[in-house]
Amino acid sequence: MEKNISDQTTEVVSARCECCGLTEECTDEYIKRVRDHYSGVWICGLCSEAVKDEIARSKKEIKDEEALNRHMSFCKKFKNLSPPKNPTEELICALKQLLMRSIDSPRSSPVGKPGNNNLIRSRSCRPALDSGFLETN
Repeated sequence: MEKNISDQTTEVVSARCECCGLTEECTDEYIKRVRDHYSGVWICGLCSEAVKDEIARSKKEIKDEEALNRHMSFCKKFKNLSPPKNPTEELICALKQLLMRSIDSPRSSPVGKPGNNNLIRSRSCRPALDSGFLETN
């Protein structure tokens, strides 16, 4: 695949991210710029943003190389994770825990609290029914 940029023909090639393994189509010039910026390592746009985020989130000032090492370590750990033996059962257990947590947690606006717009029955309607109050002739 070729692109014309300012009367120059630039070939687009596939480049594989050394962090996550994602493949992107890029020009050789772009790949060289990224490698120059990240000490010879080519990373995709997503990982580049993650490295920037790593720098921003760090409590102490870190350089691009340290942030890249942290992100590459994270990607390596993530890739080494194996899928669960029984994903359906694990999903059900996770949902069960979520529901139990929501049942056990206090409600943000309990019934009967002043200013609450929930409908509350103030008294039983049974006496009115028994007395014939609601009967029509």
